[in-house]
Amino acid sequence: MRLATLAIFALFTASAPTLAQQGDAPKISVGVVRAELKPVSNALDFVGRVEAIERVDVRARVTGFLDAIEFKEGEMVAAGASLFRIEDGLFKAAVSEAEGALERSKSAKVLTEVQLDRAKDLLARDVGTVVARDQALAADEQAKGTILVNEANLQTAQINLGYTIITAPVAGKIGRSAVTKGNVVGPDTGALTVIVSQDPMYVTFPVSQREFLRFQKSGEAPDATKLKATLRFADQSTYDQIGTINFVDVTVNRSTDTVLVRASFPNPNGALIDGQFVRVGVETGKPIDKVVVPQAALIADQEGVYVFIVDDGKAAVRRIKTGGEMGNGIVVEGGLSGGEEVIVEGLQGVRSGSPVIATPVPRMTDRS
Repeated sequence: MRLATLAIFALFTASAPTLAQQGDAPKISVGVVRAELKPVSNALDFVGRVEAIERVDVRARVTGFLDAIEFKEGEMVAAGASLFRIEDGLFKAAVSEAEGALERSKSAKVLTEVQLDRAKDLLARDVGTVVARDQALAADEQAKGTILVNEANLQTAQINLGYTIITAPVAGKIGRSAVTKGNVVGPDTGALTVIVSQDPMYVTFPVSQREFLRFQKSGEAPDATKLKATLRFADQSTYDQIGTINFVDVTVNRSTDTVLVRASFPNPNGALIDGQFVRVGVETGKPIDKVVVPQAALIADQEGVYVFIVDDGKAAVRRIKTGGEMGNGIVVEGGLSGGEEVIVEGLQGVRSGSPVIATPVPRMTDRS
Protein backbone atom coordinates (compact mmCIF):
# COMPACT_ATOMS: atom_id res chain seq x y z
CA MET A 1 0.00 0.00 0.00
CA ARG A 2 2.82 2.40 0.93
CA LEU A 3 4.68 1.63 -2.34
CA ALA A 4 1.54 2.37 -4.38
CA THR A 5 1.08 5.75 -2.69
CA LEU A 6 4.71 6.75 -3.37
CA ALA A 7 4.37 5.70 -6.99
CA ILE A 8 1.24 7.85 -7.48
CA PHE A 9 2.99 10.86 -5.78
CA ALA A 10 6.06 10.49 -7.99
CA LEU A 11 3.86 10.30 -11.06
CA PHE A 12 2.10 13.57 -10.22
CA THR A 13 5.43 15.26 -9.29
CA ALA A 14 7.09 14.26 -12.53
CA SER A 15 4.12 15.32 -14.64
CA ALA A 16 3.70 18.78 -13.04
CA PRO A 17 6.44 20.59 -15.07
CA THR A 18 5.18 18.92 -18.19
CA LEU A 19 1.68 20.26 -17.58
CA ALA A 20 3.07 23.75 -16.84
CA GLN A 21 5.08 23.75 -20.02
CA GLN A 22 2.05 22.75 -22.03
CA GLY A 23 -0.01 25.70 -20.68
CA ASP A 24 -0.07 29.17 -22.26
CA ALA A 25 2.69 31.63 -21.16
CA PRO A 26 1.36 34.48 -19.01
CA LYS A 27 0.90 37.85 -20.72
CA ILE A 28 3.20 40.68 -19.67
CA SER A 29 1.81 44.16 -19.06
CA VAL A 30 3.84 46.79 -20.90
CA GLY A 31 3.57 50.51 -21.54
CA VAL A 32 3.76 51.61 -25.16
CA VAL A 33 4.22 54.86 -27.07
CA ARG A 34 3.36 55.19 -30.73
CA ALA A 35 6.32 56.04 -32.94
CA GLU A 36 5.62 59.47 -34.38
CA LEU A 37 6.69 61.26 -37.52
CA LYS A 38 7.97 64.69 -36.56
CA PRO A 39 9.66 67.46 -38.52
CA VAL A 40 13.35 67.16 -37.67
CA SER A 41 15.75 69.92 -38.61
CA ASN A 42 18.89 69.06 -40.49
CA ALA A 43 21.22 70.26 -37.77
CA LEU A 44 24.87 70.02 -36.81
CA ASP A 45 25.83 69.53 -33.18
CA PHE A 46 28.74 71.28 -31.44
CA VAL A 47 30.12 71.89 -27.96
CA GLY A 48 30.06 75.55 -26.99
CA ARG A 49 30.72 77.88 -24.10
CA VAL A 50 28.57 80.75 -22.87
CA GLU A 51 30.30 84.13 -22.76
CA ALA A 52 28.99 87.41 -21.40
CA ILE A 53 29.01 90.22 -23.95
CA GLU A 54 30.45 92.55 -21.32
CA ARG A 55 32.71 91.20 -18.58
CA VAL A 56 34.53 93.77 -16.45
CA ASP A 57 37.04 93.35 -13.65
CA VAL A 58 36.38 96.14 -11.14
CA ARG A 59 39.65 97.63 -9.84
CA ALA A 60 40.72 100.47 -7.54
CA ARG A 61 42.39 103.41 -9.31
CA VAL A 62 43.76 105.11 -6.20
CA THR A 63 45.35 103.71 -3.04
CA GLY A 64 43.62 103.95 0.32
CA PHE A 65 41.76 102.13 3.08
CA LEU A 66 38.51 100.48 1.98
CA ASP A 67 35.78 102.28 3.90
CA ALA A 68 32.61 100.51 2.69
CA ILE A 69 31.25 97.79 0.39
CA GLU A 70 27.89 98.88 -1.01
CA PHE A 71 26.58 95.90 -2.97
CA LYS A 72 25.25 92.41 -2.32
CA GLU A 73 27.23 89.65 -3.97
CA GLY A 74 25.46 87.85 -6.81
CA GLU A 75 22.83 90.55 -7.42
CA MET A 76 22.15 92.70 -10.45
CA VAL A 77 23.72 96.16 -10.39
CA ALA A 78 23.00 99.14 -12.63
CA ALA A 79 25.67 100.99 -14.56
CA GLY A 80 27.04 103.78 -12.34
CA ALA A 81 25.94 102.16 -9.07
CA SER A 82 28.32 102.70 -6.14
CA LEU A 83 30.21 99.48 -5.26
CA PHE A 84 33.14 100.42 -2.97
CA ARG A 85 34.13 103.53 -1.02
CA ILE A 86 37.74 104.34 -0.21
CA GLU A 87 38.57 106.63 2.76
CA ASP A 88 38.60 110.09 1.16
CA GLY A 89 40.02 112.45 3.82
CA LEU A 90 43.48 112.76 2.27
CA PHE A 91 42.01 113.20 -1.20
CA LYS A 92 39.73 116.03 -0.04
CA ALA A 93 42.75 117.69 1.57
CA ALA A 94 44.65 117.35 -1.72
CA VAL A 95 41.78 119.11 -3.52
CA SER A 96 41.81 121.97 -1.00
CA GLU A 97 45.59 122.29 -1.33
CA ALA A 98 45.31 122.45 -5.12
CA GLU A 99 42.56 125.04 -4.88
CA GLY A 100 44.78 127.18 -2.62
CA ALA A 101 47.72 126.94 -5.00
CA LEU A 102 45.49 127.97 -7.89
CA GLU A 103 44.22 131.02 -6.00
CA ARG A 104 47.80 132.05 -5.16
CA SER A 105 48.84 131.79 -8.80
CA LYS A 106 45.83 133.83 -9.90
CA SER A 107 46.76 136.55 -7.38
CA ALA A 108 50.34 136.51 -8.65
CA LYS A 109 49.00 136.91 -12.18
CA VAL A 110 47.11 140.05 -11.18
CA LEU A 111 50.37 141.55 -9.88
CA THR A 112 52.37 140.63 -13.00
CA GLU A 113 49.69 142.19 -15.21
CA VAL A 114 49.92 145.45 -13.25
CA GLN A 115 53.69 145.41 -13.45
CA LEU A 116 53.62 144.73 -17.18
CA ASP A 117 51.18 147.58 -17.80
CA ARG A 118 53.42 149.96 -15.75
CA ALA A 119 56.55 148.89 -17.62
CA LYS A 120 54.81 149.44 -20.99
CA ASP A 121 53.59 152.88 -19.87
CA LEU A 122 57.03 153.95 -18.67
CA LEU A 123 58.61 152.76 -21.89
CA ALA A 124 56.05 154.70 -23.93
CA ARG A 125 56.97 157.89 -22.02
CA ASP A 126 60.68 157.21 -22.47
CA VAL A 127 61.08 156.80 -18.74
CA GLY A 128 61.42 153.03 -18.59
CA THR A 129 63.67 150.62 -20.44
CA VAL A 130 63.02 147.78 -22.88
CA VAL A 131 64.71 145.37 -20.51
CA ALA A 132 62.30 146.25 -17.70
CA ARG A 133 59.34 145.81 -20.07
CA ASP A 134 60.63 142.39 -21.24
CA GLN A 135 61.21 141.22 -17.69
CA ALA A 136 57.66 142.21 -16.73
CA LEU A 137 56.31 140.43 -19.81
CA ALA A 138 58.23 137.23 -18.95
CA ALA A 139 56.98 137.34 -15.36
CA ASP A 140 53.41 137.73 -16.58
CA GLU A 141 53.72 134.77 -18.98
CA GLN A 142 55.27 132.68 -16.23
CA ALA A 143 52.36 133.53 -13.94
CA LYS A 144 49.96 132.45 -16.70
CA GLY A 145 51.77 129.10 -17.01
CA THR A 146 51.66 128.61 -13.24
CA ILE A 147 47.88 129.03 -13.35
CA LEU A 148 47.61 126.35 -16.03
CA VAL A 149 49.75 123.94 -13.97
CA ASN A 150 47.72 124.58 -10.83
CA GLU A 151 44.44 124.13 -12.71
CA ALA A 152 45.69 120.76 -13.93
CA ASN A 153 46.78 119.82 -10.42
CA LEU A 154 43.35 120.74 -9.10
CA GLN A 155 41.67 118.69 -11.83
CA THR A 156 43.89 115.69 -10.99
CA ALA A 157 43.08 116.01 -7.29
CA GLN A 158 39.36 116.16 -8.05
CA ILE A 159 39.60 113.11 -10.32
CA ASN A 160 41.46 111.16 -7.62
CA LEU A 161 38.80 112.18 -5.10
CA GLY A 162 36.14 110.86 -7.49
CA TYR A 163 38.01 107.56 -7.72
CA THR A 164 37.42 106.99 -4.00
CA ILE A 165 33.89 105.99 -5.02
CA ILE A 166 34.23 102.89 -7.23
CA THR A 167 31.17 102.53 -9.44
CA ALA A 168 29.87 99.84 -11.80
CA PRO A 169 31.08 100.55 -15.35
CA VAL A 170 28.38 98.31 -16.88
CA ALA A 171 25.05 96.83 -15.84
CA GLY A 172 25.02 93.14 -14.97
CA LYS A 173 25.35 90.54 -12.26
CA ILE A 174 28.14 91.16 -9.78
CA GLY A 175 30.39 88.47 -8.32
CA ARG A 176 31.80 88.09 -4.84
CA SER A 177 34.08 90.70 -3.32
CA ALA A 178 37.77 89.77 -3.22
CA VAL A 179 38.44 92.15 -0.30
CA THR A 180 36.75 93.18 2.92
CA LYS A 181 36.28 96.52 4.63
CA GLY A 182 39.41 97.93 6.25
CA ASN A 183 41.93 96.58 3.76
CA VAL A 184 44.26 98.83 1.79
CA VAL A 185 43.40 98.66 -1.90
CA GLY A 186 45.00 100.23 -4.93
CA PRO A 187 45.85 99.72 -8.59
CA ASP A 188 48.14 96.81 -7.68
CA THR A 189 45.51 94.99 -5.61
CA GLY A 190 43.97 93.26 -8.62
CA ALA A 191 40.27 92.79 -9.37
CA LEU A 192 38.04 93.67 -6.42
CA THR A 193 35.07 91.92 -8.05
CA VAL A 194 33.71 91.14 -11.52
CA ILE A 195 30.55 92.21 -13.35
CA VAL A 196 29.09 90.21 -16.23
CA SER A 197 26.25 91.42 -18.43
CA GLN A 198 23.24 89.10 -18.63
CA ASP A 199 21.02 89.74 -21.62
CA PRO A 200 21.83 88.86 -24.33
CA MET A 201 24.67 86.33 -24.04
CA TYR A 202 27.17 84.99 -26.56
CA VAL A 203 27.85 81.30 -27.18
CA THR A 204 31.10 80.50 -28.97
CA PHE A 205 31.86 77.08 -30.47
CA PRO A 206 34.59 75.68 -32.73
CA VAL A 207 33.61 74.20 -36.10
CA SER A 208 35.98 71.75 -37.75
CA GLN A 209 37.27 72.55 -41.20
CA ARG A 210 35.54 69.44 -42.55
CA GLU A 211 32.11 70.56 -41.32
CA PHE A 212 32.77 74.13 -42.40
CA LEU A 213 33.70 73.10 -45.94
CA ARG A 214 30.75 70.69 -46.17
CA PHE A 215 28.43 73.49 -45.20
CA GLN A 216 29.96 75.86 -47.76
CA LYS A 217 29.60 73.28 -50.54
CA SER A 218 25.99 72.43 -49.67
CA GLY A 219 24.75 75.75 -51.07
CA GLU A 220 21.73 75.64 -48.76
CA ALA A 221 22.63 78.72 -46.72
CA PRO A 222 25.62 80.60 -48.07
CA ASP A 223 25.37 83.29 -45.39
CA ALA A 224 26.25 81.65 -42.07
CA THR A 225 24.99 84.65 -40.09
CA LYS A 226 21.41 83.87 -41.19
CA LEU A 227 21.43 80.45 -39.51
CA LYS A 228 19.49 79.74 -36.34
CA ALA A 229 20.99 78.00 -33.32
CA THR A 230 19.55 76.06 -30.38
CA LEU A 231 21.04 75.03 -27.03
CA ARG A 232 20.91 71.97 -24.78
CA PHE A 233 22.18 71.90 -21.23
CA ALA A 234 24.17 69.17 -19.46
CA ASP A 235 20.95 67.51 -18.25
CA GLN A 236 19.75 67.30 -21.90
CA SER A 237 17.04 69.91 -21.34
CA THR A 238 16.52 72.32 -24.23
CA TYR A 239 16.93 76.08 -23.85
CA ASP A 240 13.70 77.86 -24.76
CA GLN A 241 15.30 80.71 -26.75
CA ILE A 242 16.55 80.65 -30.33
CA GLY A 243 19.92 82.20 -31.14
CA THR A 244 21.37 83.77 -34.25
CA ILE A 245 24.93 83.36 -35.51
CA ASN A 246 26.50 86.81 -35.68
CA PHE A 247 30.20 86.14 -36.21
CA VAL A 248 32.47 83.67 -37.99
CA ASP A 249 36.19 84.07 -37.30
CA VAL A 250 38.39 85.14 -40.20
CA THR A 251 41.22 82.72 -39.32
CA VAL A 252 41.56 78.99 -38.66
CA ASN A 253 43.04 77.88 -35.36
CA ARG A 254 46.33 76.24 -36.32
CA SER A 255 46.34 73.96 -33.27
CA THR A 256 42.85 72.50 -33.66
CA ASP A 257 42.09 73.17 -37.36
CA THR A 258 38.78 74.75 -36.39
CA VAL A 259 36.97 77.99 -37.09
CA LEU A 260 35.45 79.85 -34.13
CA VAL A 261 31.76 80.69 -34.58
CA ARG A 262 29.68 82.87 -32.27
CA ALA A 263 25.93 83.05 -31.75
CA SER A 264 23.86 85.53 -29.74
CA PHE A 265 21.04 84.26 -27.48
CA PRO A 266 18.42 86.19 -25.50
CA ASN A 267 18.76 85.55 -21.77
CA PRO A 268 15.72 87.18 -20.15
CA ASN A 269 15.57 84.80 -17.18
CA GLY A 270 19.31 84.45 -16.55
CA ALA A 271 19.39 80.73 -17.46
CA LEU A 272 22.68 81.19 -19.33
CA ILE A 273 25.72 81.70 -17.11
CA ASP A 274 29.07 83.07 -18.21
CA GLY A 275 31.54 80.22 -18.73
CA GLN A 276 28.87 77.49 -18.94
CA PHE A 277 29.31 74.52 -21.31
CA VAL A 278 26.37 73.80 -23.62
CA ARG A 279 25.51 71.75 -26.72
CA VAL A 280 24.85 73.93 -29.75
CA GLY A 281 22.60 72.80 -32.60
CA VAL A 282 22.85 74.72 -35.88
CA GLU A 283 20.08 74.23 -38.42
CA THR A 284 21.52 73.87 -41.92
CA GLY A 285 18.43 72.97 -43.95
CA LYS A 286 14.64 72.64 -44.04
CA PRO A 287 13.01 70.24 -41.51
CA ILE A 288 12.35 66.67 -42.71
CA ASP A 289 9.70 64.32 -41.26
CA LYS A 290 11.42 61.50 -39.36
CA VAL A 291 10.39 58.88 -36.81
CA VAL A 292 11.06 59.87 -33.19
CA VAL A 293 10.89 57.42 -30.26
CA PRO A 294 11.56 57.92 -26.53
CA GLN A 295 15.08 57.19 -25.33
CA ALA A 296 13.64 54.78 -22.75
CA ALA A 297 12.70 52.36 -25.56
CA LEU A 298 16.27 51.81 -26.77
CA ILE A 299 18.15 48.58 -26.04
CA ALA A 300 21.70 47.89 -27.16
CA ASP A 301 23.57 44.62 -27.71
CA GLN A 302 26.57 43.44 -29.71
CA GLU A 303 24.63 43.73 -32.96
CA GLY A 304 23.55 47.32 -32.38
CA VAL A 305 20.44 49.12 -31.16
CA TYR A 306 16.90 47.76 -31.21
CA VAL A 307 13.44 48.34 -29.76
CA PHE A 308 10.51 46.08 -28.93
CA ILE A 309 7.21 46.79 -30.65
CA VAL A 310 3.81 45.20 -30.16
CA ASP A 311 2.84 43.15 -33.22
CA ASP A 312 -0.42 41.19 -33.11
CA GLY A 313 -0.39 41.04 -29.32
CA LYS A 314 3.22 39.90 -29.09
CA ALA A 315 6.56 41.57 -28.59
CA ALA A 316 8.70 41.81 -31.71
CA VAL A 317 12.27 43.06 -32.18
CA ARG A 318 13.00 45.88 -34.59
CA ARG A 319 16.62 46.77 -35.31
CA ILE A 320 16.96 50.52 -35.84
CA LYS A 321 19.50 53.06 -36.98
CA THR A 322 19.53 56.07 -34.68
CA GLY A 323 20.21 59.69 -35.51
CA GLY A 324 20.50 62.67 -33.21
CA GLU A 325 18.55 63.58 -30.10
CA MET A 326 15.35 65.58 -30.15
CA GLY A 327 14.34 66.69 -26.68
CA ASN A 328 13.72 63.48 -24.70
CA GLY A 329 13.48 61.42 -27.88
CA ILE A 330 15.81 59.82 -30.40
CA VAL A 331 15.51 60.30 -34.15
CA VAL A 332 15.25 56.98 -36.01
CA GLU A 333 16.96 56.97 -39.40
CA GLY A 334 15.91 53.43 -40.30
CA GLY A 335 14.02 50.38 -39.00
CA LEU A 336 10.68 52.05 -38.17
CA SER A 337 8.22 53.70 -40.54
CA GLY A 338 6.02 55.43 -37.96
CA GLY A 339 2.84 54.34 -36.21
CA GLU A 340 4.36 51.30 -34.46
CA GLU A 341 3.56 50.74 -30.80
CA VAL A 342 7.00 50.89 -29.16
CA ILE A 343 7.41 49.37 -25.70
CA VAL A 344 8.90 51.82 -23.19
CA GLU A 345 7.82 50.32 -19.84
CA GLY A 346 8.02 46.75 -18.53
CA LEU A 347 10.94 45.81 -20.76
CA GLN A 348 12.63 43.68 -18.07
CA GLY A 349 10.54 40.56 -18.71
CA VAL A 350 9.93 41.02 -22.43
CA ARG A 351 11.35 38.57 -24.97
CA SER A 352 10.78 38.29 -28.68
CA GLY A 353 7.44 36.57 -29.21
CA SER A 354 6.25 37.14 -25.64
CA PRO A 355 2.50 37.81 -25.41
CA VAL A 356 1.91 41.26 -23.97
CA ILE A 357 -0.89 43.50 -22.78
CA ALA A 358 -0.16 46.97 -24.17
CA THR A 359 -1.18 50.10 -22.28
CA PRO A 360 -0.53 53.52 -23.86
CA VAL A 361 1.55 55.83 -21.69
CA PRO A 362 1.90 59.61 -22.14
CA ARG A 363 5.11 60.96 -23.64
CA MET A 364 7.54 62.77 -21.38
CA THR A 365 6.63 66.07 -22.99
CA ASP A 366 2.95 65.45 -22.19
CA ARG A 367 3.42 64.58 -18.54
CA SER A 368 2.87 67.19 -15.88
